[in-house]
Amino acid sequence: MHRVTPYGVEKVPSNEWLAVWSCQVQDEESLVRRAKERDEAALTQLYEENFDKIYRYVALRIGDRIEAEDMTQQVFLNALQSISSFKWKGIPVSAWLFRIAHNQVVDYLRKKVKQATVPLDESQVSSDSNPQLMAEHRLDIDQLLSATKRLTKAQREVIALRFAGELSIAQVAKVMDKSQGAVKALQHSAIVALRKALSVA
Repeated sequence: MHRVTPYGVEKVPSNEWLAVWSCQVQDEESLVRRAKERDEAALTQLYEENFDKIYRYVALRIGDRIEAEDMTQQVFLNALQSISSFKWKGIPVSAWLFRIAHNQVVDYLRKKVKQATVPLDESQVSSDSNPQLMAEHRLDIDQLLSATKRLTKAQREVIALRFAGELSIAQVAKVMDKSQGAVKALQHSAIVALRKALSVA
């Protein structure tokens, strides 16, 4: 592991990195334990630290921001209802939340008879944006959504988890129940396909 300092990049001693990682794991384990006891501060922290990532993941998967907001809220309601049965195994709780989100997305897409992609809301661009910038923003989003339609379901899932959800390869592998090698291969093929689709758009 490396870190950037005013004097350049230096290698972090493995024992120091291990200490930092161990501290983070203990903090998360403590957070989960408190959440299981219905500690309001812990539940709020889990919500605030994960909501945006889960929301971006769901929005990218279904292409509808309003529906994604409702579904993301439901993810956290489901998590709250089942947090008592969550077993800590040293894996980030975010992976568990993404598994709940993944299942909801699958159910939503399965129930949806006709897939109709709604353009991502222009209001996500700041309200003082000029019309030209808003039009360009919408064009970029529409191109991306159109391009992702050409991917396989597994490729779309990897792209959404990696770049919208900001999960690591290991976390994506856990959510998708695949090996890390399979996730890397899917990510590579998805990026190649997206580049090709966007270059002709």
